[in-house]
Amino acid sequence: MRSLRVSTPCGEPARPVSSRRQRRSQNGGARLSVSRGAGSSKRPATRSRSSRASARPAGSVRSPTVLALVAFKKALRKGALRDCGQRCVYCATPLDHHSATLDHVVPLAHGGAHDPGNLVAACAPCNRLKGELLPFEFFARHPWAGANFVRYARSVHRALKRGARRAVSLAFARESFAAA
Repeated sequence: MRSLRVSTPCGEPARPVSSRRQRRSQNGGARLSVSRGAGSSKRPATRSRSSRASARPAGSVRSPTVLALVAFKKALRKGALRDCGQRCVYCATPLDHHSATLDHVVPLAHGGAHDPGNLVAACAPCNRLKGELLPFEFFARHPWAGANFVRYARSVHRALKRGARRAVSLAFARESFAAA
C-alpha cells in the first residue's frame, strides 16, 4: 500500500493517508492537494469530498425514511405471503418469511409497478427462472407455473390472471396437438 503526503490548501501538512482509502480531513472535508512521494515530479492531483453520503458508521441509527422503507417492504412481503397462502405461486412450495422472495409479475424492466397488485411471493429458484420474462412468455414456456399461478395468486390484477389462464390453455393445447 502506497501512502500519500497530503497538504491542505493553506500549506499545512496533514497526516499521511493510504492510497486505497482516503480519510476525512480534519478541516471538515475541504479540498485537499495530494502529491505522490518525496521526489515525485507529477503534478498534484486535487481531491474533494464526495457529494454522496459516506458509509454509515457501525451502531448508528438509520434515518426515518430508511426505516419507513424497510417497514414498507416487510409489510409488502408479509401481505404477499398471506395472499398467496404461504406458497410459491409458481411451484406451490410452502414458504416461510425467510425463504420467500417478492416477485414482480410484470417486471420493473418492462414497466411493471411496485404495488401489491403486481407483487407475489415466490421461492428463489422460481424467481430466478422467471427473471425478466413477461407473464405470458413465462407461462407459455412453463404451463405448470401458470396453472399454480391461477390457483395461488389471489391478490394480483384480474388482467394478469386472465392472461395466465389464456397462456396455460394455449400451452396445454399445443402439447396435446403435438402429441396427436
